[in-house]
Amino acid sequence: MNRPLVLIYATICLDAVGLGVIFPILPRLLEEVTHARNIAPAIGIMTALYAVMQFIFAPVLGSLSDSLGRRPVLLISLAGAAVNYVVMAFAPQLWMLLLGRAVAGLTSANVSVATAYITDISQEDQRAGRFGLSNAMFGIGFVIGPVLGGILGDAWLRLPFIAAAGLNAANLLLAFFILPESRVPARQMIDLAGLNPLRPLLWAVSMKNILPIVCMFFILSGAGEAYAVCWALWGSDAFQWNGLWIGLSLGAFGVCQTLVQAFLPGPATKLFGDRGAVLVGIVCSCIALVVMAFANQGWIVFAIMPIFALAGIGAPALQALATRQVDATRQGQFQGVLASAVSLASIVAPLAFSTFYGVVQKAWPGAIWLSVVAIYAVAVPLIFVGDHSAPGTRPGSV
Repeated sequence: MNRPLVLIYATICLDAVGLGVIFPILPRLLEEVTHARNIAPAIGIMTALYAVMQFIFAPVLGSLSDSLGRRPVLLISLAGAAVNYVVMAFAPQLWMLLLGRAVAGLTSANVSVATAYITDISQEDQRAGRFGLSNAMFGIGFVIGPVLGGILGDAWLRLPFIAAAGLNAANLLLAFFILPESRVPARQMIDLAGLNPLRPLLWAVSMKNILPIVCMFFILSGAGEAYAVCWALWGSDAFQWNGLWIGLSLGAFGVCQTLVQAFLPGPATKLFGDRGAVLVGIVCSCIALVVMAFANQGWIVFAIMPIFALAGIGAPALQALATRQVDATRQGQFQGVLASAVSLASIVAPLAFSTFYGVVQKAWPGAIWLSVVAIYAVAVPLIFVGDHSAPGTRPGSV
């Protein structure tokens, strides 16, 4: 494997580490800064702010990399991430943490640039494998991040941010001295209209036949935000977990889900079909969530992880199902729509889940997982809505 590709994978992995490292320590950090007991709304705001910045700046960074080159945009984003983590390590007030999280969301949008870089340096027959490896690197980073955050956070609450800053600074130096430019910059004017993050969704509204699948992506992605917002709070409230145990639980889930997604989606779709695999994934999630809602001991959560992780067979099946909703000439446009739907869900859902958790936190923290089950139930009918045939095989098509 060539050195530029290794560095790009390191960038993707570090983005995931930076995203995950904050989860185990965020509740305690906000309690320290705000001196408030109900910090669920603050967690929701921070998570939503991160998603807003990703939503806005992913197309901006992508367009800048087309006109200026991949390398300068990646270097700037890596430098911004390193500075952001230093600021968050010593931030004494909530507004500074919010500002740091906003910068983190902006710089994490460099994943779109990293994806473009991989495309530039890969032959067509190499891209699928390399994109799969990039997803694996993100998964590895998201396993490492929570565990690292939990361990370091128990030693000193701000230490995970310093570690993340050091990792990003090291990656910046390597990229500066080793990473070559992958393409000749276009040096052209940026299409400002193309930077509108709502533009893909406007097209989706005009295409009524794809709305069910877009709604499914929105609903399922929104449901997944409950884990980012509430997992650490719930672990602390229900089982008195410290940062280490919160990190280990998230890491265990990441490992199980990575294994499931690596080996089971293909056999599952052959056995159940795409729609059936999505349904099986939702059912597995709901079984695990109901058990977690009523769990009174922490070991139960680890015992249910394999079933919980089986939900991972649903995501690839849903992606395959989505690709059949439009013909080949509109695949790129449709994928942009789905990405926008996922981003919007990442903005709205954290605010909703954090508000609901604040309501049930004292009486029954586990009730938050039943709310996720209810949201999954809304998505189930959408699985069976829409055309079951590929666009190219519909009656009258050539």
